Amino acid sequence: MDKVAGRESLKEGAGALGVALSTEAADALLRFRDELLKWNQRVSLTAITDRREVLEKHFVDSLAVLPEVGDAKSLLDLGAGAGLPGIPLKLARPELSLTLVDTVGKKVMFLKNALAALKLVPSARALHARAEGDPDREGIPRAEVVISRAFMDVGGFVPLAAKYLAPGGRVVAMLGQKPGRDVLENAGGAAGLKLLSVRSYTLPWSGAARAVAVFG
Repeated sequence: MDKVAGRESLKEGAGALGVALSTEAADALLRFRDELLKWNQRVSLTAITDRREVLEKHFVDSLAVLPEVGDAKSLLDLGAGAGLPGIPLKLARPELSLTLVDTVGKKVMFLKNALAALKLVPSARALHARAEGDPDREGIPRAEVVISRAFMDVGGFVPLAAKYLAPGGRVVAMLGQKPGRDVLENAGGAAGLKLLSVRSYTLPWSGAARAVAVFG
């Protein structure tokens, strides 16, 4: 897949989910894909190595939650792994202040390299830390939106993520198949938060089912 085809695929895929992606952001995502697949040869970052599949199942899926991120000024991605969804969201929203957190040193090395290569520093940074619910001790900043993509079960993630919220912030949980509403409400209740919204969607090429829930 050449650059023009990749760019148009990304814009088409994002557009199918109601997200307008600029040419500049699409081109940056293609550079990010190249870095991801290059590093993946020596650091385990993703089981998905097909170049078009990366665009859909990593990048378009990440961009799908832009409506839930809304006009937030800061985003904390816990268990960021390969930088998903944080880096695609940052590329689509350059004004967003982004912090990526992961416990695996080699993954954090990749994240720092990717942020530098994409010229996202200093408004984006990667931290080698374990999020255990004590942001001041851990040196992890609070954010208006705390997000994760399959970091842990929603019942465990939401109470943990709530510890990192700035006043008035919200937790965004990216999910596979949508759990029952009672599961989501219980997760919010355990964190002292309300379930604000839940939305299901399907990825545009594979038809894979996804969901996103917001707590605040």
